[in-house]
Amino acid sequence: MYSYTLHAPAKINLFLEILGDRPDGFHELVMVLQSIALGDEITVRANGTDDIRLSCGDSPLANDATNLAYRAAQLMINHFPQAHSQYGGVDITLTKHIPMAAGLAGGSADAAAVLVGLDLLWNLGLTRPELEQLAAQLGSDIPFCIGGGTAIATGRGEILDPLPDGDCFWVVLAKHRSMEVSTPWAYQTYRQQFGKNYLNDDQSQRARRKTIHAGPLLQGIQHRNPGQIASHIHNDLEKVVLPAHEAVAQLRQALQSAGGLGTMMSGSGPSVFTLCQDQATAEQVLAIAKEKLNDPDVDFWLTHTIGHGIQIIDH
Repeated sequence: MYSYTLHAPAKINLFLEILGDRPDGFHELVMVLQSIALGDEITVRANGTDDIRLSCGDSPLANDATNLAYRAAQLMINHFPQAHSQYGGVDITLTKHIPMAAGLAGGSADAAAVLVGLDLLWNLGLTRPELEQLAAQLGSDIPFCIGGGTAIATGRGEILDPLPDGDCFWVVLAKHRSMEVSTPWAYQTYRQQFGKNYLNDDQSQRARRKTIHAGPLLQGIQHRNPGQIASHIHNDLEKVVLPAHEAVAQLRQALQSAGGLGTMMSGSGPSVFTLCQDQATAEQVLAIAKEKLNDPDVDFWLTHTIGHGIQIIDH
């Protein structure tokens, strides 16, 4: 029986701007996405049956079709019935390290790993664009998670334009263990409060995207300038999440005052990260923030940015 074990990195948002509404009900976005070394481990193994069997270990995640990893396997079966008939079903073992409901694309990374794993297991030979096209049917972050690294994402997040790798940071991540922020709530609340400012014609949105492409954040990434990158990170969703969740705002303030280059909430939160230029500084920032907060409900992670997405660990 063949098997592949893969590393599925989390992502942080270095930039998230909401441009306006889309006809499909989603928001038109411009984001800069960055992979980090913190990741889940996924093993896909041929099981000699026709079934998908998902095991999530100690995680409270469901092991049925509500789980993105399961849905990724089902999508592959639907698209490649002959390969499924030839190679059979799959056992998926998921070992979680990415905190759940944290704005770090943990579920998306797991689904991306299943797509890559089944492509390998079934000898499909799919290209990265083909895998990304499949991934877009499951969720907006999943195409990025396939190849990872650093990319500007537009549309609802599924249209990717790779950037030079921003793998020049150490990252301190923090999240309240007991807290979740609903992504639909965050976007709906943003629409309610700021929808009057939306750019809802194509020409205005194109002009804004062009401005961001030529802006200081992308210039910093092009020139691998950590200070310039960190001073221009931005997340529109902070405008609604921080006022509604004081604990997230306090966590952000604690990390910001601990000495990193730049601090921000990732995605719709509630995780917060701060960027550091080296490991020693990151360790110091983590220690200071932990002491400032003195909150047993807050978990911390020390990681770093990386230039890749899904990778094979073992075969």
